[in-house]
Amino acid sequence: MQKEVKVGTIIFGRKPFVFIGGPCVIEGREITLRAAERLKEITSALHIPFVFKSSYDKANRTSVSGFRGPGLEEGLRILKEVKDRTGVPILTDVHSPQEARAAAQVVDILQVPALLSRQTDLLVACGKTGQPVNIKKGQFLSPAEIRYAIDKVESTGNNRILVTERGTFFGYNTLVNDFRALPIMRGLGYPVVFDATHSVQMPGAASGASGGEREFVFPLARAAVAVGVDAIFMEVHEEPARALCDGANSVELDGLAAMLAGLQRIEDAL
Repeated sequence: MQKEVKVGTIIFGRKPFVFIGGPCVIEGREITLRAAERLKEITSALHIPFVFKSSYDKANRTSVSGFRGPGLEEGLRILKEVKDRTGVPILTDVHSPQEARAAAQVVDILQVPALLSRQTDLLVACGKTGQPVNIKKGQFLSPAEIRYAIDKVESTGNNRILVTERGTFFGYNTLVNDFRALPIMRGLGYPVVFDATHSVQMPGAASGASGGEREFVFPLARAAVAVGVDAIFMEVHEEPARALCDGANSVELDGLAAMLAGLQRIEDAL
């Protein structure tokens, strides 16, 4: 039987689906606050549970010159202000056991990035915080293999776990989605998130940065909701063409409401 994971008043694992979204990386205080407030307005109007996501550090950029964010201390300060001003739960990436312990004092969900999803010390440290842990399935893992990452968090006594599908490597610079992954991962007993924007990423394809095919975000998200998923994850930016990270696969804020309403209609029809 699938567990439910409660984060404040939000429950993953039952209808309606939860929306997790925000800019890929914190680009500054003002733009982050604007995004969070606008996203809260959109999701509140549609009665969709909402978790804000943004990263204080993107440690796995393709190039050493890629923008990484403000760092742990300043980033957590901004995320705390977002949380205090909007009242919405916060999710952010962590990259080390030390970061996990610090971030857990501020954010509501710790996210293990896909490329770190086999890092035992990180998974265990996240579990020990007692906070919910979202494990992004590595692009190099089969759906069934995420079981071992789950085991590492469970070994701490923490079963507040989410697992995220974000595509699988298919040759160079390309990801594909096998939608069998969603029921397979759901069968492991925890709520499943579909990351619609990283699924259309083209890793390393843009001369020292990742490219992307934004036009496929909505079709893939529709398919995921139709198959059955507990949350949809999207990176959202007010001007994706000017985003400092993952702009090519980010959704424009002005088009988000129509997308979410379309996903609602699919969920309601199931």
